[in-house]
Amino acid sequence: MNRSSKFTVVTVIFILTGYCAADSQQMLGGNLWGGLKIRNISYNAPLELSIQDVPVSADPYTIDHPPIVGFTPYIAVSLTNRRLEDLEYNAEKETSYLGASLVANPSQNYIIGIFDTGASAHVIGYASSQALGLKGAYLTTNVMTIGGVSGFVDTWVSMPVGVYFEGLRAIDSNSGTLNTSMLMGQSNTSVVSGMLPGAGEPDLPTVIGCPMSIFYDVAINNDNQLVRYKNGKRYKSPSVEAYDFYDYDCPQYDNMIPLELRPLGALSVTYTPGVDGVFEFDFDPASPSVITGTGSQSLYFVSAVDLEHNGKLAFDKDRFMFDTGAQSTLIGSRVAARLGLNPLYPDFEIQAMGVNGEIVDLPGFVIDSLTIPVLGNWLTFTNVPVALLDVASPEGGTLDGIIGMNLFTNFNLVIRGGGMMLQDDPSVEFEPRQTAFLQGDIAPDVPDGRIDYQDLMALAAYWLMTDGDPMWNQDADIAPWPVPDGIVNLDDFAAIAAQSGM
Repeated sequence: MNRSSKFTVVTVIFILTGYCAADSQQMLGGNLWGGLKIRNISYNAPLELSIQDVPVSADPYTIDHPPIVGFTPYIAVSLTNRRLEDLEYNAEKETSYLGASLVANPSQNYIIGIFDTGASAHVIGYASSQALGLKGAYLTTNVMTIGGVSGFVDTWVSMPVGVYFEGLRAIDSNSGTLNTSMLMGQSNTSVVSGMLPGAGEPDLPTVIGCPMSIFYDVAINNDNQLVRYKNGKRYKSPSVEAYDFYDYDCPQYDNMIPLELRPLGALSVTYTPGVDGVFEFDFDPASPSVITGTGSQSLYFVSAVDLEHNGKLAFDKDRFMFDTGAQSTLIGSRVAARLGLNPLYPDFEIQAMGVNGEIVDLPGFVIDSLTIPVLGNWLTFTNVPVALLDVASPEGGTLDGIIGMNLFTNFNLVIRGGGMMLQDDPSVEFEPRQTAFLQGDIAPDVPDGRIDYQDLMALAAYWLMTDGDPMWNQDADIAPWPVPDGIVNLDDFAAIAAQSGM
């Protein structure tokens, strides 16, 4: 069959996270959900605080002034040729690394991506696709259009492959060698691969999305912060560990946030086969593997979220998505209206670059409280920074908002997969971390739970770096608080010095 005879697929798939303005692999510094970058600050009363003014609650489940930027769960990613027969379209769970790598020496030729429950398909950026061998015969000629914060971009649909991942712990800290025996994943999976970006256009990020997370329990341990270097770039992340269901080695925590996989009725992770120019069956994927059933592109939703601001309430909102790829929390217009927020008078403003390089300005607010009902200790956040953006929902319409990882910097998590037919519902278990998150805790290379002269010494290593620098450390950029300016300078020195008592 002549592969060039295939038609172009124009169905739109939304990848709800991770588009970074300049470097798609580096979600650091002022980069927030969807590549959001801080634009400027309005010095309204809620923001006229210093780090030293923030009270420390005796209740570990009540967090005052969560940071505007949370953590990014970085993972190592490798691909193999593992697939099924032509008429078998469903992805298969693989608890070990199976198949032949698409490149020589996979222990060195891997990439670092993001574990992202907010992505409805796996995305491999153009540069990452070249590094992983996802090119040539491993790509179809079918094109998929994906959308992000703003605009759309075309991508290639891949042939079925094996997709494997593990947290940064699988990378040796000295040699940078990847231990492929630690990887888990799935086979017979079609992903979308970025096309060569045009001049000035951003590359796509590499994200392993919800179609993977439903097969595993994934522990994100903020008490165990890891730093690895790849291709001259610095990656810092909490430990991310994948476990098979019912593995007793997986942590178990007493507090649980119920999640729901929506749209309901998910049956499998599958790709859609195409047809050729005369409408005969063609076994190559026409669209990538997503969670399908009575609906399609299912994602995780929090069962309920309560918000309050200036006496106005938005209670029991059930269209909030839980997104490990979102560094910040978002609200939609419906919720903003209930809270009496006026986008013409934001507390601060941030800038977003979409997948096609388009720039949009988003209003940001510090709302009084956000509460997540929990089986166990309810989570309450006060003086919460949120950005206003209407995001398309897989159920149709728009989301109420997105729960981002800035709310969980003080917690260890276990994201329990499932949610498809005959599976248990997904959930998030959590406990307070043993070492509390502190703004400016940058020495040694990972936090030690205190601010002292070592942090001031470490600051010098990042002096005058900006959030576009490959070796950027967002923990060194803490001023002005709570919306840092994206550069390490005297403001950050003064803030850390004040905390250290010097």
